[in-house]
Amino acid sequence: MSTAHKLTLPALLMLLYISSSDPVTVTTSKAKVEVHENTNAVLSCEFKTEKDTNPRVEWKKRSKDVSYVYFDGDFTGSFKSRASIDGATMTLRGVTQKDSGVYHCEVTARHDKIKLGEVTVTLNVLVAPHAPSCEVPETVMRGFSAELRCKDKLSVPTATYSWYKDNKPLHTSNLPEINYTLDPKAGTLKFKAVSKSDEGQYRCEASNGVGAPKSCAGQHMKITEFELNMTVVTAVEVGASLLLLSCCVAICLCCRRGGCCCCRKNQGETQQRTKTSYNPPDPRCYKHTQSFVL
Repeated sequence: MSTAHKLTLPALLMLLYISSSDPVTVTTSKAKVEVHENTNAVLSCEFKTEKDTNPRVEWKKRSKDVSYVYFDGDFTGSFKSRASIDGATMTLRGVTQKDSGVYHCEVTARHDKIKLGEVTVTLNVLVAPHAPSCEVPETVMRGFSAELRCKDKLSVPTATYSWYKDNKPLHTSNLPEINYTLDPKAGTLKFKAVSKSDEGQYRCEASNGVGAPKSCAGQHMKITEFELNMTVVTAVEVGASLLLLSCCVAICLCCRRGGCCCCRKNQGETQQRTKTSYNPPDPRCYKHTQSFVL
């Protein structure tokens, strides 16, 4: 046997030994999957084993708790009727926002030296905008502030908002002639002081780049002038008169009962003057009176 053969044979044996001791390996071709709502999602999971030709495959979903999706050769819960598996790659049909989350593919090869391998796949289900809920005040007095609100809680990613007055878009830039501020992220339209020209029909539109934008139904905002209501004025005058009369009656009762400090002071001065002006009778007159009686 040649020297080349002597060197090649041990190297070949070592190579065979190393290849035979490779552990189970689990990989994915796409770690992050984004699909639209009501479409299919393919969660890739591929594996290689050392010896085991029929390893055990499991899928788990991690949210608040860890729950099984595929276990002991079968799907669980709501996945039974809308999921399939090919090798270790799983397909979910008609996904919704509830299916978004982190999934774990675990492969167990009992006959391998390293028996367990796993990979993680994140699923994000994108949801097109829904018709947002809009709050538009029916009536606002001229010169007063007003706030219009718009919100779509279901769209993924979060929607941005634009406002229309009489089907004409309102500008978001801060121009001198504009008396409102518009927040595209919060969906608010704020007026510091409305004028008659702000009266009209308002609607809000939500968009997030996933599907077509959606709008709420237009709502009319009326601007009114401040009017002095004579009924209100009369009621205020009557109320003020009653309040004044009540105060006068209360003061009189307080003085009569001596509860008022000013009244007590006046009563004390009167009593003092009465005591000072009193003159006792002359004793001679008293004697004269006695003798007359006898």
